[in-house]
Amino acid sequence: MKEEDELDRLSARIQALRAKTIANGCTEGEALAAAEKVAELLDRYDLSLGDVEMRQAPCGTLAFESRHRKRVPLDDCIGAVAVFCDCRVWREKGAEGGHAYVFFGLRADIEAAAALAEMVDDAVRTELGRYKNSAEYRRFRHQDRHVANSSFALGMVASIGDRLMAMKAARDRAKRGTGRDLVVLKRSVVEAEFEKLNLATHEVSGPGRIVLPEAYDAGDAAGASFAVDPAITRRGSPSR
Repeated sequence: MKEEDELDRLSARIQALRAKTIANGCTEGEALAAAEKVAELLDRYDLSLGDVEMRQAPCGTLAFESRHRKRVPLDDCIGAVAVFCDCRVWREKGAEGGHAYVFFGLRADIEAAAALAEMVDDAVRTELGRYKNSAEYRRFRHQDRHVANSSFALGMVASIGDRLMAMKAARDRAKRGTGRDLVVLKRSVVEAEFEKLNLATHEVSGPGRIVLPEAYDAGDAAGASFAVDPAITRRGSPSR
């Protein structure tokens, strides 16, 4: 019961952080701060579990589908979001007719992944809106602005994906320094449960994209604000 209560508190903190971050439009800086906090919460919770508790923790699924009608190319960073939160992910048709991303893993991790996906989605839209008001954007011909929009978003999500992967690598190194290989343990739990689903998944290659380098680079620069803060890996033992 104590473990379940702790998990409920963790879930509530993740959802409160998500709601606060996207309340007035999420900037890349706010999303970064939230991602770091989510990582800290997850890692502390992992460290609080014993090996037996970790092996017995149930896995589940949680779908994320953007509440916005216009899509952001999250395909280019959704895999990094899943890795960051120790999940598996696949894409399927959502209830609203669009694409939903389904995260699979331990309860806290899938909730964190869905929250982070929403924060990234919101951050890209916020930064794109800011970019559209820039002098750089106004230099594009009207007929080129649609491609500029998609190029900016693509550059930003690709950059965010890179930053999340780098941050995850730093967190994993810190976990191994505790003397327990929690990284391998959790991965084995999730992979074993995932195999039981017996899903017929396959990779899909999308069509070639037309990209405006200037807009892509602007998006990459915006996403670069998701720089890894080494301080996140310098934590002590979790408080109970």
